[in-house]
Amino acid sequence: MLKNAFLTLLSLAIAVGGGGASVWYALKLQDGVGAIRIGQWTAFPDIGTPTADPYSKARVAREGVLALGQAEGLSFIAERDSGGEQLKRQCAYKIAGGFPTARFWTLYAADQSLGVVETGTPRPAALQSYQVLRQADNSVVISVGSRPAPGNWLLTSGAGKMYLVLTFYDTPIASSTGLSDVTLPQIQKVGCNA
Repeated sequence: MLKNAFLTLLSLAIAVGGGGASVWYALKLQDGVGAIRIGQWTAFPDIGTPTADPYSKARVAREGVLALGQAEGLSFIAERDSGGEQLKRQCAYKIAGGFPTARFWTLYAADQSLGVVETGTPRPAALQSYQVLRQADNSVVISVGSRPAPGNWLLTSGAGKMYLVLTFYDTPIASSTGLSDVTLPQIQKVGCNA
């Protein structure tokens, strides 16, 4: 009798623990259910719609974010550079390339909770489309790091994991038909502080 009770409790503990761990992993993973990937950037286009899958709804509830509706815009998150390495706050990066058509876009460096990275200065770790300098071909080059750089510079500080969040507002790419031929800028590592 005691053996059966122990085996039942052990089975329940494995089932609940394994189920909880698998859900946590699915919600933490940037390439989760309903994700699309364009280069290093990942987005969940259905996250703010009634047709969102249960994992997307749970992700919104867990992170406490206000998800954009499909007609409002689309957020892309990058956690790796073009070499496949994890983005780190102590490293410098160059984001270069064209940006899709949008009325407005923002780019910011985020910590593990996807909140803006604290820089310890009045300058925020964020840029937006109206303040960037553009190349002759309308592309944008942005330096990301703790040291000032000429042109467009996104300040980061500290050490540890970092994400880049690129959000497009009022854009045709938010519809499912607009994602087929979208290209996003590349993220290239320039170097790291020792």
